[in-house]
Amino acid sequence: MQAPSKAAGGENDRTIDRRPKTSPAKFAHVALATRDVQGMRDWYVEVLGGTVPFEGPGIAFIAYDDEHHRIALVELPNLEERTGAPRVGMHHIAFTFADLGDLLATYRRLKSVGIEPYWPINHGVTTSIYYQDPEGNVIEFQVDNFAVASDATDYMKNNFGENPIGVNFDPEELIARYESGESFEELRKRPKLPEGVNPFDLIPD
Repeated sequence: MQAPSKAAGGENDRTIDRRPKTSPAKFAHVALATRDVQGMRDWYVEVLGGTVPFEGPGIAFIAYDDEHHRIALVELPNLEERTGAPRVGMHHIAFTFADLGDLLATYRRLKSVGIEPYWPINHGVTTSIYYQDPEGNVIEFQVDNFAVASDATDYMKNNFGENPIGVNFDPEELIARYESGESFEELRKRPKLPEGVNPFDLIPD
């Protein structure tokens, strides 16, 4: 019987220090510390169209696909309320939809139950609608504007120098254009930034 290969980095090489540098296989979940686990659970279940595979005193997990959970909520004592100016730290969590129709339908569904957008913006690489959860955390719902990832990368390399943020848009106006049958190529195009506007000023406080 032939011995397993010992070539550095080979499939059967169990020497950890010889393994090549790797990246994570996937992004798994986000855990949020909260003052109100039930209120946050209900918000994320509604917004994500999710389910609760497990919850207990002071803890809840939300899933919406084949991953066992995507959001973990943990109620911790003595948490300070989020107030005042933006703070150093994570700015938002992003979720990608399959197509523009799904993104816009989700916007309309959430609007119908009183959940309004925090910031609709076409970044160029994505068309994005941001929301704030009940405790001020920001989530981004997006759809890719390029079918091929390398095209999006090229766009960032060649078109982001002047405006790396994007241009705001009106979701209702985009829905009207979508339902009129306007081409996806036109719908995904980032509008021109108004003259004299600093794109960084578009980022909400």
